Parts: sequence; C-alpha cells; structure tokens
Amino acid sequence: MSTEHLKTIEQRLLWLSHWMIHNANHIRPKEDGIKIGGHQASSASMVSIMTALYFSVLKPEDRVAVKPHASPIFHAIQYLMGNQTREKIENFRGLGGVQSYPSRTKDIDDVDFSTGSVGLGVAISSFASLIQDYIAAKSWAGEGPLGRMIALVGDAELDEGNVYEALQEGWKNDLRNCWWIIDYNRQSLDGIVREGLFDRVEKIFDAFGWEVVRVKYGALQRAAFAEPGGDRLRQWIDDCSNQEYSALTFMGGAVWRKRLMDDLGDQGDVTALIDRRSDQELADLMENLGGNCTETMAEAFAAIDHDRPTCFLAYTIKGWGTPIAGHKDNHGGLMNKAQMTEWQQHMGVAEGDEWEPFATVRDVAGLKAFLDDVPFFARGRRRYAADKIDVPSIDLSSDRDLSTQMAFGKVLDDLSKGDSKLAERIVTTSPDVTGTTNLGPWVNRRKLFARTAMADAFIEHRIPSTAKWEFTPEGQHIELGIAEMNLFLLLGAAGLSHSLFGERLIPIGTVYDPFVCRGLDALNYACYQDARFMIVGTPSGVTLAPEGGAHQSIGTPLIGMSQDGLAAFEPAFADELAVIMEWAFDYLQRDGEGDPDERTWLRDETGGSVYLRLSTNPIEQPVKRADEDFRQGAIDGAYWLRKPGPNCEVVIAYQGVVAPEAIKAAGELAGNRRDVGVLAVTSADRLNAGWTAAQRARSRGNANACSHIEQLLGDLPAHCKLITVIDGHPATLAWLGGVAGHQTIPLGVEHFGQTGTIGDLYRHFGIDAASIIEKVNGLTPGRRV
Repeated sequence: MSTEHLKTIEQRLLWLSHWMIHNANHIRPKEDGIKIGGHQASSASMVSIMTALYFSVLKPEDRVAVKPHASPIFHAIQYLMGNQTREKIENFRGLGGVQSYPSRTKDIDDVDFSTGSVGLGVAISSFASLIQDYIAAKSWAGEGPLGRMIALVGDAELDEGNVYEALQEGWKNDLRNCWWIIDYNRQSLDGIVREGLFDRVEKIFDAFGWEVVRVKYGALQRAAFAEPGGDRLRQWIDDCSNQEYSALTFMGGAVWRKRLMDDLGDQGDVTALIDRRSDQELADLMENLGGNCTETMAEAFAAIDHDRPTCFLAYTIKGWGTPIAGHKDNHGGLMNKAQMTEWQQHMGVAEGDEWEPFATVRDVAGLKAFLDDVPFFARGRRRYAADKIDVPSIDLSSDRDLSTQMAFGKVLDDLSKGDSKLAERIVTTSPDVTGTTNLGPWVNRRKLFARTAMADAFIEHRIPSTAKWEFTPEGQHIELGIAEMNLFLLLGAAGLSHSLFGERLIPIGTVYDPFVCRGLDALNYACYQDARFMIVGTPSGVTLAPEGGAHQSIGTPLIGMSQDGLAAFEPAFADELAVIMEWAFDYLQRDGEGDPDERTWLRDETGGSVYLRLSTNPIEQPVKRADEDFRQGAIDGAYWLRKPGPNCEVVIAYQGVVAPEAIKAAGELAGNRRDVGVLAVTSADRLNAGWTAAQRARSRGNANACSHIEQLLGDLPAHCKLITVIDGHPATLAWLGGVAGHQTIPLGVEHFGQTGTIGDLYRHFGIDAASIIEKVNGLTPGRRV
C-alpha cells in the first residue's frame, strides 16, 4: 500500500466531487431557477473512507452499496479510473448525466446496488451475502472466491427501522462476509446527532454477533498522543461534545488554539504540544479523525482476517477539508462562488484544469501505474450475465372448485416433483406465512436453506405434522421473520443474482396482500434496481372475510398498476394462473432493448418482475380451455369470457375473484338486455400500460397503433355501458370507459372492511351479482331485471 498515492487520490476525489457539485449549482445554466444540490459536506466526510476502501482493500468479487449522499465521490472514482465520462459528470443531476444517487439502471459506471432511500442500501448488503451463501451451497454453482458485501452507511441511516430488522434476520441466518462502514460525522439534515448514541447502537451490533471496530483517531492524532501531554489531549477529545467539536472545526485553527489553551494550557507538556503547531497544523491535527485519514482506514480494513460481519465506526468531520466543515447547516449547504475560488487556490487547481483527472499530481506516471494495479478495477466492469432457463409447460385445470392460492401452491408442488432446471433455480421465501400462502408442499419437498443442516425434531420424534421442515444447504426456501421490508430486500438481492454472482435464480415471495404496503419502500427499491422476482400477495380483498379490515387489502391493485418494473396480474381461474406463471417465468429472465410490441404496445422484451394478487376463495372452474385467444388474452391482460353481440347494451368487466358474481349477473341480465358481454380482466396494469403507450405512438405519427384493450372494446356500439367490478379499489378498472368513450359504472371497495361472510361483505360493498344488476337497472336505460 502506498500512503502517498492514497493521499493524492483522496485529494483528487475531494476536488472532482466538489467541482462536479459546484458546476451543477453555480456554473451550468439553470432552466428552473432552483437549487440543484449535491451534498458537498456529506461527500467530503466519506472521501478518505472510500479512497482507502476502493484503492487498497476491495477485490473484484466484493460488492458495495454507496451511501446515497456520497454519490459524487463514487462517480469521481469512476471518472479517475476511466469508467465515467466528463460529459456525464459535467451534467451531474441533469438529464442524461450522472445520477444524484448511484443507480444500477441509470448510471453507466459500475454501480453494484442502487441507493437513495436511506437504510435500504445498508440492509440489502446483508441479504446479498445470504444469497451468495445460498448459491455457493448448491452443486450447480461455479467455483470462485466469496466476496464481501459492503455498505457505506451514513450515521443518520441508523435511525431507519429496517436496518435493525435486517440485523436480526442476519443473525438468524448466520450472516458472514458483510461489512457496514459507518460515516460517523454526527450531523444529519436537521442538526447534530445525540451524544452517546453509538454506545447504544454498538451494543445492538454486539448482541447480533457483529465485530465492532471503532476508528476514532487518525495518524496525526495518534502520533500526538504519543508525545508528552498527549494523553490529556486525547481525554479532551473524548470528552468534547459532538456539537462543540463541530463548531470548533468550522471556526478553525486560531479558535482551536484558544479553546485548548483555555481548557488545557499552563500544564507544561500539553501547552508545549499545542505551541509546537501553527494554527493550520493544529486544525489539521484536531480534524484528523480516523475516518478522515486514508492511512488509518486502510489499516483498519486490512486488519480484518475473518468472515464475521463487521461494523466499522469511522469518526469523521462533515465537510472535512472544505470551508463549510463542521457547520451544522452544511448537510444541504454549498460553497458559494467566493468560497470555491479561495478553496480552488488552496487545492492548487489551476484555472482551466478543473476537470483534469490528474491536475495537481506531481508524479502522474507513478500514480497511473499504481491505479493500473488496483485489484478492484483489474477485471473491468464486474457485471455478470447468466443463461436463460427453459420454462417447461405449465398446465393446470380442475373439475372442482379451486382458489387461485391453491392453484399457485399446486403449480409449485408439481414443479417440485420434477427435475427441470427451472425448479432447481427457484428459491422461495416468506415472512412467517409460508404455510398459509400454500408454499408448504414446495417446502416439504425442496426443504429450507441453512448453511448448517438441522433436522426437524417433529420428524425425529414421529410427531404427525403437515410441515416437514428440514434445514439443509441444498434447501430452496428461505424462511423470514415477520418483517415485510426484509422480504422485499431479500427478493431484490436474489433477483440480482445473475448480475452480481453470475448465477440465475427465480425468486418467489409470498405475503398477505395487505402487507405489500408494509414493505412498499423496499418493493419500489427492488424494482428500481431492475431485480427480477415474483411476489404473490395472498389472500387479498374483503374476500378474506373472517379476518376483518386489518387484513383486507383495498388499494394493492393500484400499487400493481403504478409500480414501474412490476407486471401485476389478478387471475380468477386456475388455468389463467397457469398460463400467466408460465409466461412470467420467462418474463423474469428477459433483458431486451424495450421496443414495444406493436400487437399490444407493451415493452415485454425488457422483462421485469411480476406481482400476482390471489385469493383463498374456491370458485367453480371453467371447462378446459386451450384456444389461443384465451391464452394470449390472459397474458395481455383481458379476453372475452362472453363475447358481446353487435347490439351490446351492457358489458361487465371484472378482475379477480369476483368472477362468479359477474358471470351470474350477466346470465340474469341476458334476458332483458341485448348481447351482454363479459370481459375477463387478468391485468388492469398491462391493459392500461398498453393503452397509454399506443396513444403516445399515435401522437407521434403512428396512426395504426392500437392497444389490446382498444381492440377488445373497439367494436362495441357507442350506447353500450360498462360495469366494472373488483374486490379492490374501483379506480383499478374505472378508466376503461375512457378507451372508447363508453359510460362506465365502477364497482369496488373504497372503505375499510370488517368481519362477516363473503356474501355479507360482497353485499355490503356492492360487488355481488345483485348489486351489479341494481346498478344496471338504476343507471342505464333499458328493461329492468
């Protein structure tokens, strides 16, 4: 390790990151007239940590989640290494420029994990380590070293509850090869962190089996402590409050001297220690905390010789090395033009050389040679690709009443009995609802994952049980505690396995549908990274009648429609579900360019994740269907269950488990209203996406663009009325009237549910057959039923 080169790199990164932010806020023309931002102070406090990490410790197999507000440092690193362009860093936070926070999908440089919503990047590192262990335990996995999953953590991120949920789950799963490096600058957006907070946090880490490494003093401070009187200086630093230390840092060397002399002067050795240093040298000493010293951080990292999870508490100065260091307002603050001009002179950067990667470097050839040998960058871009897995035919029909949740369990059970590669790569997970979401048969056959085998005591003692829960390294189910954030973070990590580890997994998670909302931030985060997984929300709606309003989902269909990167389905019948799941297993693996399919105007070639909203209510199944209109319609989002005639007066469009009510109402209406049609909607999400995409295409000159729903509704007469019905929010289907200008009467659930029978609640919320008929009678012209 070259301490001199690390210091040079640190200063280059400090300048480039801050100039990037300054350019965006004070030089680049502004169209909106608002602050661009960029977090100069938060970047400065991380620069020494990141320099030591990336240029002395990391190996290509390691993965890093960068603190969101340190994004400029990350991009400066990539620019210095030739992996980022000047054009993009000049356009920081602009359209097409480097992103505010590291993004796997928006940035061109080597981002391992997207970050932005604080706390989530921290936690996903632990789940990525778990997935790495899961893959390594399998016979089909390739050989290779295990990497460290590392999170660069802002100290305020420790306020996020999901961090502690992840700590507990990590302990339960024997977490290893995970580092969390905490930038302990003791300042957040609104002020100074409470005194002694980390004493409490450290005990939490210790309780969950982590090694905690405090990195408090830099090399200058440790050298000063070895001088006569140094022990008293160290004690003063330890006793000084966070707020006082920050204020003194901002005021500078002369104020440091006065304060130290007031508190420690006239004590011989201590006075001499202070007097031996100029004001600038004294400021450098007092601000040389461990996290602001590349040499100290590199030594701390190199000292770890085990795979236990490790937390580094790196004391830092927020805004270190800049004129705004230590000021309590510096989180959102920026250097003004005058401050930047003065600081540029201090940094020795000549006018016109602001963007030069090696400006101010004395030994350019020596530094370039050093950079060429940095292990982390030796293999270039570290994203893998994995072959697609063939999807076997999935056929499921029934001559008995069946719920979609039961059908889902049957599909997985059938796969578990076979030896397909798809079944081999499926990994299931659930937050303590495995049995009640019909994953039980799959788990009984494919077992639970643990790095160390653990037998089921009930089996050993021959106690009858439907659950045969044996833990083994070959297991294919990861059982989680009741924390939905952990569920979606695990799905996110597993859904990136092909890119992070070069091995494709097909992750499937189940959760009670209302509690999709409990993990919504992590779901959005997983989709933002373009992770690939299937999430099954079941049971759903007021159809879960006995459970009451706390367990009855209402708005989740709208979440499915609005969430980017997630194709949402709500089938009514088992054969629909089978068709959709077969398609979905392939869709999860697609990685095309995204040109829309002119048949539907959906961007299916890009692929994505899939959300299935299912039910526990067994309903009568249709006769076996094999026609292409049905199969393709179920995938595209809708098909005619009962085709309307040319003089159709009423169409009932339903989604999901209310199918029997719609069918019954249509049968009773048929004798009094002409040519009644029934539209089976399996995905309002895909219908709506195709419709809006086709409209965009037409507005840009493609007059022939026509979406799937436009084709389905295009032949309906103008006087036809649409009745939409769903066990969910009526807005899910209410927009159908806008497709071709038909009057629409949307039925659904708008208020919290309650306990009762399914019939009671369907009547109460007006989504039963009688309510459908009532709306037709009362709101449309024609003969009453």
